[in-house]
Amino acid sequence: MEFSSEVITLEIDEHVATIWLDRPEARNALGRAFWRDLPRAARALDDDARVRVVVVAAKGRDFTVGLDLKEMGGSLGGENTGAASKAAAARATFKAVREMQDAVTSLAKLRVPVIGAVHGYCIGGGIDLLTACDMRLGTTSSVYSVRETKVAIVADLGTLQRLPRIISAGYVAELAYTGKDVSAGRAAQMGLLNHAVGEDAGEVLDAAYELARAIAANSPLAVEGTKAVLAANDGATIDEGLEFVARWNTMYLQSNDLREAISAFLERRAPKFTGD
Repeated sequence: MEFSSEVITLEIDEHVATIWLDRPEARNALGRAFWRDLPRAARALDDDARVRVVVVAAKGRDFTVGLDLKEMGGSLGGENTGAASKAAAARATFKAVREMQDAVTSLAKLRVPVIGAVHGYCIGGGIDLLTACDMRLGTTSSVYSVRETKVAIVADLGTLQRLPRIISAGYVAELAYTGKDVSAGRAAQMGLLNHAVGEDAGEVLDAAYELARAIAANSPLAVEGTKAVLAANDGATIDEGLEFVARWNTMYLQSNDLREAISAFLERRAPKFTGD
């Protein structure tokens, strides 16, 4: 796997990969380099057959304090673009927003499950990243905020589209309209977090890796298929969803992993899946 970035680091340990937000000196503020490199990181992991689960974590004090307004605020407001007209500036802004949206979507579309592991602050664009994950864990001291209304922005990188599929409409409205900070306990009560665990980054990482290893021990074909079926259910009727999973299993039921599962059951041992 070839990948290099000034703000993102990738690691792979057996079948579990970690995407590290690695700009600790800026509290992992999300600038141009991040939005450029996140899709590259996602492609690198998607293309690596070893990877069965991805953990998204951060180095330094916080998960992320959100969009780097010092670096990007002017361009998003249509300033400092060098555009010849207001129309051209608006077009440049639209293009920039769509590219950042696509970056977050690249995380959501990974073929394998994604676990977010949060410590410290997770603000604004951090919630966009977190809602693109399949599962979310946070330290008991972590803090969450859909902060955009406080800085005169409508959240536009996926939070308003994905968060309503995770928590109830009333909670979405509370977070999005107020822009207030909420504790890990409150985030877990709302359903934004699967669990609030531990007091520091090391403890939440341990919990994330324990969950990741439990997933990675299963048949990768079955896990990837389950993620694909869950995604296909969005906007589909029950009957359409049933047809999709029937077609999926028609293609993949005759796998070596299924034979291994049956053999392991009969021999009373743990299966060793290869993804074939």
